[in-house]
Amino acid sequence: MSETSGFMLAGFYISNALFTALCITLLLTAGAIWLGRYLFNGENNLRTLAESIYSMMQNAVREVVPQYYEQVTPLIATLWIFVVVANLTGLIPGLHSPTADLSITSALAVIVFLSVHWFGIRHLGLKHYLQHYLSPSPILLPFHLISEVTRTLALAIRLFGNMMSLEMAALLVLLVAGFLVPVPLLMLHIIEALVQAYIFGVLALLYIGTALENNQALQNNNSPQNPQE
Repeated sequence: MSETSGFMLAGFYISNALFTALCITLLLTAGAIWLGRYLFNGENNLRTLAESIYSMMQNAVREVVPQYYEQVTPLIATLWIFVVVANLTGLIPGLHSPTADLSITSALAVIVFLSVHWFGIRHLGLKHYLQHYLSPSPILLPFHLISEVTRTLALAIRLFGNMMSLEMAALLVLLVAGFLVPVPLLMLHIIEALVQAYIFGVLALLYIGTALENNQALQNNNSPQNPQE
């Protein structure tokens, strides 16, 4: 069965990549519910590990958005965890990484696109948020809009291209060298999966941080100044 094949369900076509992504989402959700209940049972090694990992992700977010890291961390942490698991799914025999499918990475990029505007509108309001598209001059409005579209496309294509090329390279190496190099190939896949997940989350964080920074600067410019003595 090819990577792009799928099946029909209630009149809808479900690709293998989408089905795998849905399964990953359900498993991560069930795991989060179980982990949340388990961690409340008291101090244990798993709780210490989970808190350490979340603290590392929170500190990374705080470096970019120090004033809003508590609101932004859950989204970025979720993206990191999902993309890591999705990238590593390709290591399971018979499965492909859903992030090697452009439709999946596009959906993730759209989530980031909507999140950028949601955080901006939430912290500044719709009217004032839209004003930053006219800053410093209304002439730049088309360029701001083009930038929003191109960076979203770049976010989707970057992850898709890297994961697809990684799987193709692994397949070619296995065809040429057989199973003589499984361990180095496995390590390469793991490292690349982690790196690409980290880059995707960092780019999403930078986009959100830029929107919040621009909005904060616009809010400061619109705030009344203290009269000169």
